[in-house]
Amino acid sequence: MKSDKLKFLVFCLLVIVAPLPLAGGYLTNVLIFVGINGMLALGLNLLLGYAGQISLGQAAFFGLGAYGSGVLTTQFAMNPWLAMLLVAVCVAAFAFAVGFPVLRLKGHYLAMATLGVGIIVHIAFNETIDLTGGPSGLSAIPNLSVGSFIFDTDLKNYYLVWGFALVAILLSLNLVNSRVGRGLRAIHDSEVAARVMGVNARLMKVQVFTLSAFISAIAGSLYCHVMTFISPSSFGFHVSVELLTMVVIGGLGSVYGSILGALLLTLLPEILRAFQDYDIIFYGLLLISMTIYMPGGLVRGIPSLFRRLLPSRGSQHA
Repeated sequence: MKSDKLKFLVFCLLVIVAPLPLAGGYLTNVLIFVGINGMLALGLNLLLGYAGQISLGQAAFFGLGAYGSGVLTTQFAMNPWLAMLLVAVCVAAFAFAVGFPVLRLKGHYLAMATLGVGIIVHIAFNETIDLTGGPSGLSAIPNLSVGSFIFDTDLKNYYLVWGFALVAILLSLNLVNSRVGRGLRAIHDSEVAARVMGVNARLMKVQVFTLSAFISAIAGSLYCHVMTFISPSSFGFHVSVELLTMVVIGGLGSVYGSILGALLLTLLPEILRAFQDYDIIFYGLLLISMTIYMPGGLVRGIPSLFRRLLPSRGSQHA
C-alpha cells in the first residue's frame, strides 16, 4: 500500500514538472491531449481490463460530454463548471439505463451493441444541426475560469486537465484495490464463479460501465472548453478504436498502463504525421503485434523484457 502511494506521489511530481522545460510550447498542447486521452483510456480500462467487458462506444460518452457542455454554455449561457457536472451526471444516467440491456450480452455481441450506441450518437451529432451545428461543428465555447482567472493558455489548460486526470487516477487506484475491484477481477476471470461467491455480477458490470461513462464525459467537457470548438469528426468510431488500442498497448488491468498507452498513441501521430492517412492501419498492426509479443502490455512487457535481458548480460560477464 505504501508503495502505491509512493508511485502516485512520484507520478504527481512528474506531471507537475513535465511542462516546465517546454515553456508552454507545442509539446505542452500535446501533453494536454495525453491527459484527456489518459482519462478516456482509464475509464475504458476499468470496464475492459478489470471487468472484462469490451466496449466500442466509448467515443459516444466522450462526445456527449463535449457537446453537452458546449451546448449548455453557448446556447443557454450556463456556468461551465455547473454544465460539466450536470452533463457528467446525465451521461452517467444514460449509461446506466443503456448498460442493463446491453451488458446482458457477451463477447462480440456486446462489442457490436456498444458500437451501435456509438454510431447512433455520432449520427445525432451530425443531424441535430440547430443544437450541435451539425457537420460544421460548434464554436465560441468559453474557456473554463475561476473568478477572474481564465484557463486560456496551454500551460494553464495543462494543469487543469492533469488535475482532473490525477483525481481520476487516484479514485481508480482506490477502486481497484477495494472490495469492488476484487469483485470486478472475479467477474473478469469467471462470471459464473463470481456469482457463486456472492458477487452481483450484473449490477457491478453496469456500475463500472456507468463510472467509465462518467469519466469519459468529464474528459469530453474538458476537451470542449480547452479547444473551444468541437465537431462530430472528433467523436467517431476511429476514436473508440484508438482508445481500445491505448488500453491494450498500455496494459489491460493497469491504471498506469492506461496513461502509458495514451502517452504513446498520442505522441505517435505527431511523429508519424506524414503517414496520418494510414494511422488506423498502423494502430491495427500495432495492436496485433502487442497482442502477440507483449500480451500484458507495455507496463508488464517492459519489466519482463529487462528481466530476460539482465540474466543474459550477467552470464556474458561470467
